[in-house]
Amino acid sequence: MKTYFVYILKCSDDSFYTGITNNLERRLIEHKTKKSFSYTYKRQPLELVWYLGCTKPDEAIKIEKQIKGWSRRKKQALISENWNDLIKFSKNYTEYGNPIEKASSTGSD
Repeated sequence: MKTYFVYILKCSDDSFYTGITNNLERRLIEHKTKKSFSYTYKRQPLELVWYLGCTKPDEAIKIEKQIKGWSRRKKQALISENWNDLIKFSKNYTEYGNPIEKASSTGSD
């Protein structure tokens, strides 16, 4: 059975790159050596900071797209395995309200 990896690279400019592959080692070498991967090639050195193995390619694609839509702080919570922050940064403002607005409305004058 083939494994499909969703991965996050940290680039030299402190940005994150999220991708998928069925050969993580080969893909990391490609990111570091092939100019066709212009985003990561121009931001070296690169560091693999997180990855997840999946058994189905459609599952890996779904997870990759999900992570690409996340905020930087939510990605950092995933990378550091800070599950409380990951949950906190996942809350829907329409359901829970904007935390910034809540903080300013409860402050004392």
